[in-house]
Amino acid sequence: MTDQIVDIFCPLDTPSLETAKDWAGKLAGHVGGMKIGLEFFNAQGPQGVKAITDMGMPLFLDLKFHDIPNTVAGAVAAATPLAPYMMNVHAAGGPAMMKAARQAAEETSNSLGITRPLVIGVTVLTSLDDDDLTAIGVSANTADQVVRLARLTQACGLDGVVCSSHEIVAIRDACGPDFKLVVPGIRLAGSDMADQKRIMTPPDAARAGANHLVIGRPITQAPDPVIAAEKINESLANL
Repeated sequence: MTDQIVDIFCPLDTPSLETAKDWAGKLAGHVGGMKIGLEFFNAQGPQGVKAITDMGMPLFLDLKFHDIPNTVAGAVAAATPLAPYMMNVHAAGGPAMMKAARQAAEETSNSLGITRPLVIGVTVLTSLDDDDLTAIGVSANTADQVVRLARLTQACGLDGVVCSSHEIVAIRDACGPDFKLVVPGIRLAGSDMADQKRIMTPPDAARAGANHLVIGRPITQAPDPVIAAEKINESLANL
């Protein structure tokens, strides 16, 4: 196992602010942070994001910006005052777009006197496999495409990538120990894969070298989310 600190980010996959605040309140101190995606953001907007960050937990703003460089720079500049711990952009948007995102995060945070959010590149969605890449015209296999995009992301000055657990080791070899690896598609042993195709258990992902594990349904759909989160923490502590 790497010496990296590994923690859990739990997705607030709900359109309800009340439900999101309830989950965040219960899980405070039991997970490393919360993740807000498109469902919550489209329902609650920036005010909803602020309501969660005001609770004092690190926030992963998972909106996966992907547009022309100027538009993405504007989106990152608009999101930075919400004080997320990290946000992401699609690496497939290309070098100019990623560099613009990184610059916008730095300039905006400097002007506001706040900590710059990490800017993370999305490589290949964990719902995709080799056949899916072929269908959209990508000739490389999933593993090679992920490493290619991770190297590009690092070259553009971004802080890390979102990747499947099965690509962690290859990315560590390519990008070194300081590159942040955010890993969704984490499931408990024996649980339903749902819509994920490339998954791994929390201890296995941690051993491989992940930094942040995105774990949603195994926690939020458990009879007691706090107990579920603590069981995962115990499995990580016992590595």
